[in-house]
Amino acid sequence: MTGRVLVSLDRERHRGLTIAAAVFLVGAVALRVVGVPTVDLHGPLHYLGIMDPLCGGTRATFLLLTGDTAAAARYNPLVFPLAAAVVCVLVRSGVGLVAGRWLEIRLPRRWRRVVVVILIVGMAALSVRQQWNADLLMQSWPVARS
Repeated sequence: MTGRVLVSLDRERHRGLTIAAAVFLVGAVALRVVGVPTVDLHGPLHYLGIMDPLCGGTRATFLLLTGDTAAAARYNPLVFPLAAAVVCVLVRSGVGLVAGRWLEIRLPRRWRRVVVVILIVGMAALSVRQQWNADLLMQSWPVARS
């Protein structure tokens, strides 16, 4: 592996990531237009008071798209890096389609391990944070919000 972290390729190697980002964007736009679903989307552990790192994500996404960033952060701060990642992936794809060159980040093996550890610790911390906010996350959502 070369010492370069940012590499330019002549073909798209992460089509699945681009599709996932596009699906997330379409879902977020639909969420903004229609509002938060009135159908209960929670898993069985939610009713036992056990929150996972994604709890509050739908509400946080809606609130972010309506400009209420403080409320979005209260429901789930993961919405901010996720939204930034979606934007970056879609911009990368747009540039790749226009230029015919696809940027890719390649971290050395030792850095990949560090990133994985940081992500695991971050998700564990987010799980604890979401559990601390279980009362907020278990409240019904006001239907008039949309």
